[in-house]
Amino acid sequence: GETADRICNFNRHYAESSGYWRSTTFLAEEPDETSENREVDFFDSNTGKLLFTAPKGRSFEDFVKESTKHGWPSFRDEEVNWDVVRCLPNGETVSVDGTHLGHNLPDKTGNRYCINLVSIAGRPEDEVETESN
Repeated sequence: GETADRICNFNRHYAESSGYWRSTTFLAEEPDETSENREVDFFDSNTGKLLFTAPKGRSFEDFVKESTKHGWPSFRDEEVNWDVVRCLPNGETVSVDGTHLGHNLPDKTGNRYCINLVSIAGRPEDEVETESN
């Protein structure tokens, strides 16, 4: 909708409200959040390309706790698909196709990419192509 377009496109600085992601159906749609081996793929809202897979190196519960603490889904280096994600010198995180994703806000444990849920709520590329045909 309009919020996604305003944040994903035509934007270099702004973000959805802190905590917005918790007001969505995301957690309800992702059952079994305590599973140790559970990974969720996150896709570019504009292109359907795979951007992030989380959690890696931590539990889904830890991913949710960190994301809740910081207000946005928060990803670590090993969870980023570097084939299509870039971090600019100013910390802005974008897709190679130009979608504004969020910002890198490092903490004591390393890079932490705080990403707008509206930017990564897309469906897989093959589903997007099927719908447009």
